[in-house]
Amino acid sequence: MKLATLKHGGRDGTLVVVSRDLTRCQTVGGIARTLQAALDDWDNVAPELELVYDMLNHGHARHAIPFDPAHCHSPLPRAYQWADGSAYINHVELVRKARGAELPESFYTDPLMYQGGSDSFIGPRDKVIADEAWGIDFEAEVAVVTGDLPMGATPEEAARAIRLVMLVNDVSLRNLIPNELAKGFGFFQSKPASAFSPVAVTPDELGAAWRDAKVHLPLEVTLNGKPFGRPNAGVDMTFDFGQLVAHITKTREVAAGSIVGSGTVSNKQGNLWGSSIEHGGVGYCCLAEVRMYETIEQGKPATPFMRPGDTVRIEMRDAEGRSIFGAIENTVAPPAG
Repeated sequence: MKLATLKHGGRDGTLVVVSRDLTRCQTVGGIARTLQAALDDWDNVAPELELVYDMLNHGHARHAIPFDPAHCHSPLPRAYQWADGSAYINHVELVRKARGAELPESFYTDPLMYQGGSDSFIGPRDKVIADEAWGIDFEAEVAVVTGDLPMGATPEEAARAIRLVMLVNDVSLRNLIPNELAKGFGFFQSKPASAFSPVAVTPDELGAAWRDAKVHLPLEVTLNGKPFGRPNAGVDMTFDFGQLVAHITKTREVAAGSIVGSGTVSNKQGNLWGSSIEHGGVGYCCLAEVRMYETIEQGKPATPFMRPGDTVRIEMRDAEGRSIFGAIENTVAPPAG
């Protein structure tokens, strides 16, 4: 099943069911007006939404309208929780290596995670408003949305509570990060509003690509229309989504509608210079990773961060080449005034 949120209808938007081919959608106000309302009563609501989904896919939906991602907000325009992990240890190793530091052994057994701002996300086609001097970067990731979970849930229980899967552009302001981390309190100003894919899908919609609580498909990233990265989200993922979700239940209950991110998707590269797409490699999911490779190889980075007018596109396709979630397409714009 595929679900999206249109921008009209209030702060939390209007829930729609979207056809598998992303061409049609239907509002379902009689079932659930918003996605959060659906998640709050998932066991009762999901079967009714599935019926609408089946009708859409078979051309029997009487009130279907064209689906346009440009009219979408993030599936959850705001959420009770947004916790982002760093499940791809290759990415963390590179950060450490670029500054000459060793990776602590605990990082292989205890996930890194921070709590991001979730009161306001941006839409999948909205602009990223930021000052170029802040070091604007994208981070292409996979994220899941959970149901309710008790404190101390096991990874297996956490995996069963995953209701939806989506993509995310976790925007990072790299030049603000060092001073914030130096304070010892973690990210805040350096992590502005994230953007999620137009559509969120139930795990079963991914078929064989969803196994071991991971999405085993390439995550495609283009920058200004040029291929930038295509690493496989199921490869080199040290912690699966069951483990990531269980991590946040250690000391608290988790409410339905919580979003948990994978962190920047990153595959191990062999020859550093041969890792870019133009040299036949899988490429990258953020600018910082390119700059880390450049620092390791050359002693300093050469690739700039994003500038006003730059556009990142993030998408994932199934085995037949069809877009699963629709595309995130964010363009950078400077703050007003």
